[in-house]
Amino acid sequence: QVQLVESGGGLVQPGGSLRLSCEAFGHAFNEYAMGWFRQAPGKEREFVAAESWASAAKRYADSVKGRFTVSRDNAKNTVYLQMNSLKPEDTAVYYCAAGFRILLSPAPDEYDYWGQGTQVTVSS
Repeated sequence: QVQLVESGGGLVQPGGSLRLSCEAFGHAFNEYAMGWFRQAPGKEREFVAAESWASAAKRYADSVKGRFTVSRDNAKNTVYLQMNSLKPEDTAVYYCAAGFRILLSPAPDEYDYWGQGTQVTVSS
């Protein structure tokens, strides 16, 4: 069992930056691929980024490539999402997710555990 707790959301102006954190409570954090997803009002949950459990491999949605960076600190059981050059269309609730020994996947149903979500609003 793994519990995920996100933090770091908030209101930011277009062009600004935020860093989201997701701390995992449980064991074997280093055996979980960690993903970030987001859901805007009236839209389906969509993949943002993921980092492998077995290597430093990462995967990003095309819409965030070059602006967002996912990273993890296994010693702290924490995964981060650094978001730069934010746009109004990045506004959503952001969720982190953990998938036990899965490959980098954009599919939400491959992940086993989810956080409660944190709101990110990009607006002037």
